[in-house]
Amino acid sequence: MSKATTTLIILLAAALPAGADIALLTDGRSMKIQAYKVVDESDIQLTLKSGGRLTMPLERVERIVDDEVVSVEVVAEVKKAVEHEGIFPKRSWRYDETRGPIFKSKFDELIVEAAKKFDVDAALVSAVIKAESDFNPREVSNKGARGLMQLMPGTALRYGVTDSYDPAANVYGGVRYLRWLLQTFEGNADFAVAAYNAGEGNVWKYNGVPPFRETINYINRIARHIRKAAPAAASVADSASR
Repeated sequence: MSKATTTLIILLAAALPAGADIALLTDGRSMKIQAYKVVDESDIQLTLKSGGRLTMPLERVERIVDDEVVSVEVVAEVKKAVEHEGIFPKRSWRYDETRGPIFKSKFDELIVEAAKKFDVDAALVSAVIKAESDFNPREVSNKGARGLMQLMPGTALRYGVTDSYDPAANVYGGVRYLRWLLQTFEGNADFAVAAYNAGEGNVWKYNGVPPFRETINYINRIARHIRKAAPAAASVADSASR
């Protein structure tokens, strides 16, 4: 992706108007909310944009994302930038032993194990963890996501993770989900990583990267880590082949 395209995406993301949020439920429904608050780690209180409050089990909420952008012009420009060259490099995102974790952490061995088991690029896994929790296994977001790969309770339940604070369980669950997304979107990392942030339903809804400020910044940040690490990885591979 060219520097001009990257700059365009960053500027557009920064220009997106702030608004309410959308709570995506595990049953496929969604609702616009003005605010939210996790209560006792197991419930979440949603303040509806239309007025009133609703409290429900946190595991019923798949995720909470920025409200959609109402400007058709901004949506079109973001879509054009993504489709023109793509955010992520055009390559296979299956496991490759020449591409390991791109950040030195005590979880590198675990990342490689999970990446190999579920056939996902280890560099991508480590970049997602960096963006999600900065390698803090006790990280809890204000939306209720937990652990290294910031699993929401509903996602943890979907992949059989009973303790999201356990590094191995969390990474295995997160990598399984990432693999499912890559398979679902036919190896398109732009769509898969966007879906990891905003949900696969929103990628289907917008037929591409959803026009959410948070999601555009998210995929751009992860892709930047991947592209920065690519020359170093290529150099190591070339040296090993000599």
